[in-house]
Amino acid sequence: MRKIKVLRIIARLNVGGPARHVAILTEGLAGERHTSKLLYGSLDEGEGDMSYLVKKDGIDATFIPELVRRIDPVNDLIAFAKIFSIIRRERPDIVHTHTAKAGTIGRLAALAAGVPVKVHTFHGHIFYGYFSVPLTRYFLWIERFLSRFTDRIIAISDKQKEELLNRYKIGGEEKYSVVNLGLDLERFLQAEEKRGIFRHRHGFRQDDTLVGIVGRLVPVKNHRMFIDAARRLKGSMPPELFGRVKFVIVGDGPERQGLENYAGSLGIADKVTFTGWVDDMEALYADLNIMALTSENEGTPLSLIEAFASARAVIATDVGGVRDVLDDIGILVGSNETEAFSERLAELITSPARREEI
Repeated sequence: MRKIKVLRIIARLNVGGPARHVAILTEGLAGERHTSKLLYGSLDEGEGDMSYLVKKDGIDATFIPELVRRIDPVNDLIAFAKIFSIIRRERPDIVHTHTAKAGTIGRLAALAAGVPVKVHTFHGHIFYGYFSVPLTRYFLWIERFLSRFTDRIIAISDKQKEELLNRYKIGGEEKYSVVNLGLDLERFLQAEEKRGIFRHRHGFRQDDTLVGIVGRLVPVKNHRMFIDAARRLKGSMPPELFGRVKFVIVGDGPERQGLENYAGSLGIADKVTFTGWVDDMEALYADLNIMALTSENEGTPLSLIEAFASARAVIATDVGGVRDVLDDIGILVGSNETEAFSERLAELITSPARREEI
């Protein structure tokens, strides 16, 4: 029986769930029944690189430098031509795209090359918190157009499917499947073995309460809300208690300098530590007391899944697929509700029993 050929395309392999997801899929769908090839593009400035996931035996991956996340007419055209050429040469049965830019260029190239089956996975969406209203409407029109030629649309949570189908009117019910992320979490289940490493590395005391947030330092992740919550706690908590609380921002990106300046302007620069990207995430989660997320838009956040696997208390904004991850276990707060967020965060800081319960 002839093997089914799958060509998978993603815009970039930056730190996060999509990179891990496509690496696992590409490696897993390479056996007796399938051949699987991955095309991936260039990182944005300040993004952590996870391309090492596909640079190993057993994964057929090709780097296309012109495939970039931002709008770039010249590079976009070159990327389209390269992807089209590869499709014509490889003649895949299925082209499976991930993320918005790769989804647009990849599906158009697959359509032009006559690929029998075209699949797209939404890991998140760009219809809120990323672009101006006119540009957002343009991107939404593109997705609605492409959905007509997409055989299967994959959402990674029920909440995401509901948003895409009912709020944004992308495709019809018959085209959707919900496939939750499949991830290897074994090392996070054993995170306690690395207790103390992260604290020692960054000079934190063993009795400090560490509140952490993980992600790209870009506006949609809304780190300013995290910093604002820290400032509110300074004014509402007893000094001796607040003195033992530290806020840790893990990640990098174009907003870093502005966020560092913002923390300084609020008089809490000494309370907020920017670590950049961390390679040993198990050690990070082992030493955090509370994991936070303040995003305005999310798909299925990998950091919350890893934090739960590491048995850490979670507080997050109720956006995208976050509710599906928390599943009534962690604490949900409305998007941009800084006062409510700081109040619920104070409850976790002052109650080790509540953190343990979560």
